[in-house]
Amino acid sequence: MTMADATDGPGETFIFRAVRIAAVVALYWFVSITMVFLNNYLLDNRVLDAPLFVTFYQCLVTVGLCWLMQLLSKVCPGLIDFPVVRFDLKTSREVLPLSIVFICMITFNNLCLKYVGVAFYTIGRSLSTVFNVLFSYFILKQTTSLQALMCCGIILGGFWLGVDQEGMTGALSWSGVFFGVLASACVSLNAIFTKKVMPAVDGSIWKLSYYNNINACILFIPLILVFGELGRLVNFSGLTNLGFWGMMTLGGVFGFAIGYVTGLQIKFTSPLTHNVSGTAKACAQTVIAVVYNSSSKSLLWWTSNMLVLGGSSAYTWVKSLEMQKSPPKQPESSDKEQLLPGEKSNTGV
Repeated sequence: MTMADATDGPGETFIFRAVRIAAVVALYWFVSITMVFLNNYLLDNRVLDAPLFVTFYQCLVTVGLCWLMQLLSKVCPGLIDFPVVRFDLKTSREVLPLSIVFICMITFNNLCLKYVGVAFYTIGRSLSTVFNVLFSYFILKQTTSLQALMCCGIILGGFWLGVDQEGMTGALSWSGVFFGVLASACVSLNAIFTKKVMPAVDGSIWKLSYYNNINACILFIPLILVFGELGRLVNFSGLTNLGFWGMMTLGGVFGFAIGYVTGLQIKFTSPLTHNVSGTAKACAQTVIAVVYNSSSKSLLWWTSNMLVLGGSSAYTWVKSLEMQKSPPKQPESSDKEQLLPGEKSNTGV
């Protein structure tokens, strides 16, 4: 073996690269799975029924962390690289349409997680790819190949089979399924709107996250009042409990961290590998949830999960091959846009 074979860059061995990639993937899995279980714990609170407030607080934590990262980047410029963001009302207005879709996405996503739990979450949120195809056609006027449509058919089959099998166990929540479908649609719309407003934030995903979450905090306040969550908060006995606020803050930190580790995984692997990793992570997440809850699932229930995950992986592979053969003039609304930080992908991020 020559030195060129042994290294993959100046002073960087293949083993070092492999270990680094494995560490990045493991970090992504840890942050993503922990975030889902933590959100499920917060949203499944039997005493406090305030999913909008929980989501609002997580957005508030994200804004605070953006400010902290800006400060640290000034103090430690060689260690932390974070763009300087100064609030601009004009930019905020330009981002506002996306922010409306964004708050719908994270709210419906959390409501789905609240009603269906972690085990069924992958199925409940599995239609993002299908909506990508639909919106690409109706909004962007982009057609989809027969192979990609067949993959969507597999996902739809897995979704319906999963709903049927969950119903047979008596644990099905139609509210959860409804919110999951809405969340899937909003994930796709979020990707499309993100592309449109990126120039307003100089193409910086962190600036976009900053403005998105500031707008979301403002928009959530009237929603919290309209849906009566303020009264529930006032009557909540654990409002002065430091443990409660610690878990709430931790949820916000993990919500912020998922954006960082998503970008990190894409940087050191590729968008295709990220999607594959996300699919495998969703499978592991489902297994962990079933084991943790000591549940007993039928073969058809597991088959529905495999159909959804297999169809999603096949779709990613087909689109990747198509993009290699004939790069589109306009970016597809079905692949890389699902990898944006802060976005909940159909693999359960």
